[in-house]
Formats: sequence, C-alpha cells, structure tokens
Amino acid sequence: MAQNWPARLWLVRHGQSQGNVARDAADLAGLPTIDIDVRDVDVPLSALGHQQAEATGRYFAELPDNERPEVILSSPYLRARQTAEAICKAGALAGGPAKTIIDERLREREFGIFDRLTTIGIKSQFPEEAEHRKRLGKFYHRPPGGESWADVILRLRSALNTINLHYCDRRVLVVCHQVVVLCMRYILEELDEGQILAIDKQAEILNCGICAYDFRDEAHGLCVPTLSLWNHGAPMDAEETPKTSEKDAVSGSR
Repeated sequence: MAQNWPARLWLVRHGQSQGNVARDAADLAGLPTIDIDVRDVDVPLSALGHQQAEATGRYFAELPDNERPEVILSSPYLRARQTAEAICKAGALAGGPAKTIIDERLREREFGIFDRLTTIGIKSQFPEEAEHRKRLGKFYHRPPGGESWADVILRLRSALNTINLHYCDRRVLVVCHQVVVLCMRYILEELDEGQILAIDKQAEILNCGICAYDFRDEAHGLCVPTLSLWNHGAPMDAEETPKTSEKDAVSGSR
C-alpha cells in the first residue's frame, strides 16, 4: 500500500518580528532581559518583516498555477499568522484567496522560565539550570515550564500525520518558526540529534526562508521525502528586500 504524503511541502519561517529586533538590541547591550511587553504568542512582525512576507507571497503567486500551494497552514503565533495572511493576500494559493488553517502544534517552542531572558540573563538568574542545559544539550534539555526540541518533535509528528491524512497529494505550505523548521527536517529526513544540531550550527534560518520537500514513490510503495530547497531567500533577492536571520522566539536560549 502506498504511503500518504503531500505532493509538495514548503516550510516557511515567519518574517522578522519585533521580538527579533528587541532581542538583538538586548544582546548587543549585554542586558539580561529582552525589552518586550507582550506574550510571545502576540509578538507581531516588524515593518521589515511585513515586507519580507509580502515578497514571499509574490514569489509563490508568480509560480505556475499547477505549482502553487493549494493549502496553507500556520502556527497560531501572531508573527506567523501575519506572514501567512500576507502570502494569501498576494494570491499565492492556487484557486485564489484561501483561509489560513491554524494548527497550534506548529507553535514556537515554549521557553518556560527562560522566556524573555538573554543568554546572559539565563546564566545569571538560573545558573544551575544553565549548567544542566550545558550538560544535557539543547536537544533534550527542557527548561522548567517549557519544552525541549524533543518535545516539539513529538507534537510535530502528530501534525505531519494530520497533513498526510487530510492533504495527501496536495501542495501544502506551512508557516512556522525556526526550531519548528529544523525539527521538521529531523522527522522528514530521519536524522539524529548530532545531524540536526550540526545543520542548526551552520547558519540561522532566514526570516521567510523557504524549505521545500518533494515526495516520490519508490519500490514497494515507499515514499522518501526529498529536500529540494533549503533556507532559500529568492523572494528577498528578487525584490532587494533585506534578509534577516535572527534567532527565533523571545528568548536568548533558542
């Protein structure tokens, strides 16, 4: 029996957010906390982030109709929803405007007690936990009240099962977050801890950077996801929109 997969799957990180800007400012100033007064879920795009999202929407809209996304799913976080809405508004989906499907399993990793803290802040306020994270590694370390990468992977396996069930053989675009994109790669390519952390170390994922997978049947009905685009910044290149790749989320720990 053939496996169920989308015809194509795109993973797009949200545009630059006001949280990205605030965190960079805190890191540059050597501050322990990030100056932002809303929940991580409510952090909006920056002005540049809106430009990046609009450019990405036009990139998809310019694809042939039979190559454009048919379905768009998004993290419930505001910066992701705003990115998805800009992509829809640009006419990127085949068949015209469409509603963004929100799936909470695509949300940013939860940081618990590390929320709004820079790396300096984590080390100064929670030195024992910082040392524990250093020993365990960020893939498995779960800050109190938060999630590890492994925790994120558990919920993403469920989200992928839903995508495969509901959108088999359709072209699906997912708008999410940096760690979510990396954890999706871990699942789809059957990577191990060392491999995915090595990919993470190579470079930050661009805001509105595009990752894409194709799915082709092989012997015995098996289907192997094939990475066809990684950290693709063509939409920004085409319109000379500045690229950014700040760490995701309102935390310095990622």
